[in-house]
Amino acid sequence: MAVLQHIKKLTSLLGPSGYEHQVSHYLADYLKERTDRVSVDALGNVTARKKGNRPGPVLLLTAHMDEVGFLIKKVEPNGLLRFEKLGGNDDRNLPAQPVKLLGRDSVVDGVIGTLSAHFAKFDAASVRNHRELYIDIGAASEQEVQEMGVEIGTPVTWGTEWKLLGPPGKQQICTKSLDDRSGCAVLLQVLEELEGTAFSGELVFLFTVQEEVGLRGAKTAAQHITADVALAIDTTAVSDTPESPMDDSHGLGRGAGIKVMDASLIVHSTIKQLLIDFAQKEHIPYQLEIFTGIGTDGGAVTYANNGIPTGVLSIPSRYTHSAVELVDLRDVMAVKDIVKTFILHMDEQQSFAF
Repeated sequence: MAVLQHIKKLTSLLGPSGYEHQVSHYLADYLKERTDRVSVDALGNVTARKKGNRPGPVLLLTAHMDEVGFLIKKVEPNGLLRFEKLGGNDDRNLPAQPVKLLGRDSVVDGVIGTLSAHFAKFDAASVRNHRELYIDIGAASEQEVQEMGVEIGTPVTWGTEWKLLGPPGKQQICTKSLDDRSGCAVLLQVLEELEGTAFSGELVFLFTVQEEVGLRGAKTAAQHITADVALAIDTTAVSDTPESPMDDSHGLGRGAGIKVMDASLIVHSTIKQLLIDFAQKEHIPYQLEIFTGIGTDGGAVTYANNGIPTGVLSIPSRYTHSAVELVDLRDVMAVKDIVKTFILHMDEQQSFAF
């Protein structure tokens, strides 16, 4: 399966933070056929191990499977649904967006309501707080809501559909949950491409839950993993659009992001330099990333046990944490190529010393 198909499949699954069951089950089943050992912990984190055919380091590769979403908080008498956020959703992006509710027995379609344009001239509010908004599922009463399998605590995800944008040879993927299902897809693709290939050491693939609400899955799972080095794969927000805060320091289609620093960690300098060296040696496009407005599971992994030297590779993304996240397939492939190169260059003598 090509990486594009991996992304399409993974983003079609519904898995907001704390409710990643569809994704966790899919990954566990997929990995059982392709790795030596798979386990799923009590929170839903999926860990898979694959041994190389030579001695070498233990490399932890991690990406998070959850997506930003919502929880139904209240059912109004007229059937409209109040909601709370799961993760960093921006109030500006919410009105008039399609959503999907993980009901008791089935998925229920809905839309986040908005004031009709015809009433705009009578409205003083420019951006409404999410607590003033509501989800409309077509129900006209509390009873109808219950009959549709929706209740307080029902999880909600974006309801947008997969699209490919751009001319041939420059495919850009637009859909929900690319943060971080595209990172999960990278790791699945690396695993596929390593089939029948010799490498040193052992790979530990960790797909985590609840990253979007505080790196909770990685904090729990990494404490039970002993590794010599780690790479976290995630998306990052680019700054190449015309809005006033944008400085064009990081852009779509310019290659993999090799992280230097974010809000969750200062990247281990040895690992950062190795990633740069491998990218340069293999002529893989990359860009260095310093962005304090984001954090990744790398920040949790680096604390584990006695500390794990950790690097982060970022897939540049526009419109992150919205219903229409956008990544460039060329950047995805660049991240994949650096991960694969890192694995194939590891040997028994490799040092990750500070």
